[in-house]
Amino acid sequence: MTFLTVDGLSSTYSSSKGPVYAVDDVSFCLESGESLGIAGESACGKSTLGLSLIRMLSDANMHGRITFDGDSILDMPQSQFDDDFRWKKISMIFQGAMNSLDPVFTVNEQFVEILRQHDFDGDFKKNISDAMQSVSLDASVLKKYPHELSGGMKQRIIIAMALLLQPKFVIADEPTTALDVLIQAQIVNLFKSMKKEGASFMLITHDLALLSEIADKIGIMYGGQMVEFGSAEQIYKNPKHPYTQGLLESIPMLNADPPKYISGVPPSLLDAPTECRFIERCPLAIEKCKKLPPKFETESGYVMCWLYEDKV
Repeated sequence: MTFLTVDGLSSTYSSSKGPVYAVDDVSFCLESGESLGIAGESACGKSTLGLSLIRMLSDANMHGRITFDGDSILDMPQSQFDDDFRWKKISMIFQGAMNSLDPVFTVNEQFVEILRQHDFDGDFKKNISDAMQSVSLDASVLKKYPHELSGGMKQRIIIAMALLLQPKFVIADEPTTALDVLIQAQIVNLFKSMKKEGASFMLITHDLALLSEIADKIGIMYGGQMVEFGSAEQIYKNPKHPYTQGLLESIPMLNADPPKYISGVPPSLLDAPTECRFIERCPLAIEKCKKLPPKFETESGYVMCWLYEDKV
């Protein structure tokens, strides 16, 4: 059953130099219990997409449609979204754990504040304890202030906070960046157990190896657009877009040829180009690439590339 549908979502920032098209006409859907991975270079719009879904872009102009469990969440008043959806149904694990905790309150006080703000009527102590156990942290950490914690511990606290109210959909922005490999493995297992319990999540990361392990669907973003979307199997075994192919070829592999790199730099998001945004870096560019490609259907999703115009 489809429970999240994003249709033509665009999020544009205003700047002194003009509009910044951080997310431009992005569409995808997600079934209940599925996990979605979002990959791409820095500044391609991944984090803005996540913040758009949880309506945390007060300084951006948003267009399009986001339907969650049958409700159009962009059309409802902000107060209704805050009361009925934020943290209860949709939560987010922020990338900057160091800046996401209040330095003057203990960890426990910050957990309690979240529960109070969202009118939680259950057992506070048990709920907080369960969240701490899910990220393998001892209860003694609750008495500490953020400055007394390591970077990895802060990151796990942020993950535990996002899971406090057992939301149906969790947006995770680089959730394992500050963690060592053993803790990363525990967090990956946590996401796997969430899937088994019916929760869905969107994982934003540069780590394509991580996505290959836990993502059911993958969206590849470039220049503010989702240039390819499909099942994880199709993306890894039969990538369509030249950019997706370049990303996969850049991964170091044992007993394989040296990794390749994508030459050039990403396009500026200040002006919306009228041509394919990958054209300057694409080794397969053709004359028609001077026009912006539409979305061509693939076996499990779509690709924005003129090379597939006659293959649908």
